[in-house]
Amino acid sequence: MTNPFDRPDTDYLALVDDRRQHSLWPSAVDVPAGWTVAFGPAKRPDCLEFIAAAWTDPPPTSACPVEHRPARPAPASPDASGLQDAARQGSNRRRDSTMTASTPTVSKPPTMAGHPLFGSLMDLQKDTLGTYLKAVNDHGDVVRFTVGPPGMRAEFYGVFSADGAQQVLASSAQTFSKENRFLGELRQSFGNGLLTSMGDEYLRQRRMLQSLFTPRQVNEYGSEITQETGSLVERWRTAPDATVDVAEEMTGHTLRTISRILFGRKSDVDAMVPTVQRNFPLINAYAVKRAFAPVNISRKVPTPGNLRAAKAHRELYEVCDEIISTRRAEDSTAPAGRNDMLSLLARAHDDDGNPISAEETRNQVLVFLVTGHESTATTLGLTLHLLACHPEVQARAHQEVDRVLSGREPVAEDLEKLPYLTQVLKETLRLHPAAPAQGRITTEDVQVGSYTIPAGADVVVSSGVVQRRADIWEDPGTFDPDRFLPEREAARPRYAWFPFGGGPRACIGQHLAMLNATLTLSVLLQNYSFTAVDTDIPLNTGITLRPTGKVRCRLTPRT
Repeated sequence: MTNPFDRPDTDYLALVDDRRQHSLWPSAVDVPAGWTVAFGPAKRPDCLEFIAAAWTDPPPTSACPVEHRPARPAPASPDASGLQDAARQGSNRRRDSTMTASTPTVSKPPTMAGHPLFGSLMDLQKDTLGTYLKAVNDHGDVVRFTVGPPGMRAEFYGVFSADGAQQVLASSAQTFSKENRFLGELRQSFGNGLLTSMGDEYLRQRRMLQSLFTPRQVNEYGSEITQETGSLVERWRTAPDATVDVAEEMTGHTLRTISRILFGRKSDVDAMVPTVQRNFPLINAYAVKRAFAPVNISRKVPTPGNLRAAKAHRELYEVCDEIISTRRAEDSTAPAGRNDMLSLLARAHDDDGNPISAEETRNQVLVFLVTGHESTATTLGLTLHLLACHPEVQARAHQEVDRVLSGREPVAEDLEKLPYLTQVLKETLRLHPAAPAQGRITTEDVQVGSYTIPAGADVVVSSGVVQRRADIWEDPGTFDPDRFLPEREAARPRYAWFPFGGGPRACIGQHLAMLNATLTLSVLLQNYSFTAVDTDIPLNTGITLRPTGKVRCRLTPRT
């Protein structure tokens, strides 16, 4: 079905019934049978709102694909402005009474016990996810953490429930700003692109770039993904001892793939890939260290760390700027059908018809490089590791790939024909979300559950915690792709699984990430079986989740 929400001027979708609102990006939904749609501006500053209401007598065979439940009757008024007003009033009432019906008393959240001098600092540095999970077990859904020595002590609040995550990221997103210290460090490192922009500027960029990430546009990159994976398959045939470090290999592979999607030309890819490989880990570590340090000196002070980071930034920027400059100079003679993202960016215009500047093009390219390869590399490397450790799951994945593809190269349209492979990837993302925590700052006092979080407080919502809660997921530490059978997914809360975030800041590239991961995995499984060499894989969180050691698998060619 053609998606009517895939339009350059749409950013946010609210499906409203008589009780609640669900927030999804338009590229993820189709309008179900039995629904009418009215469009109107939202009251919040950072998104547009779309009001959809069910017909009073929806077709009995059509369930809403967003809610996975039969559609409810709409308010009586059939007129569009009435629908908008009713939805806004309902949304306001919902925000005023969020999660209070069964929690009449409001109090301060409990504080996580920690070191008498340093609070939870050392526990979080040693094992962030483990500390969060212990906090849930000891104190419940909302927990206050103190970090650092007296005089420099900071505090933040962890929100660790599915309902709380939905409130922070979606239903009350206007109360939880993304403009925190970590975002500021990322902005200084990678520019004011889609990842780091805020408010009206974010909305402008999202509208301008949305057409680059529609499913139809993204699907055109399927051949780029499979060709790069085919080259990887051939290179692995000469691997020493038939053993590869799949984490390292996937990092290089996804970087080449996203660079090819971005730049198109091999010469540009060959220039960019080693530059990113050489400089990104240093920039990543530098930004994370500054974001969590109790005190920072200016980046302009010539300390050894600042000088190393400045050199890495300069080299990354220079290569990127040179590619963009050359491409712009060639633009008048460029082939009309060129469809790499850099060419699409060159043709992009904002709401006033202004073309994107060279500096903004560079900012967006760097964001796409960073987010487009690191997270997908983590997912693919850990998926191959989990398949290697669970031969029965790997056998089922092999069977599906063999049955669907019959030896041919996969294409984007095969995604819906590979449901078990999708379940495998979703289960990996449940256990190991590439971005396991997201930070926000409260813009006013806000009630979450039975607790009040004060205005100006740092808040962390963690998919890594919610996706391992035993009250949502049976035996949560076990790798079980059948958790994502459609009927089992439908029985869980909307935000039981949110590795791509949610609400108005949901990841714009999630379809590209899933396409890249599914096509890459299907090609690799066509050609190899995997056996784990390393079984205990320590993980570390920087900007993304990454293994800290080798993740070696032994390859067995399939004939």
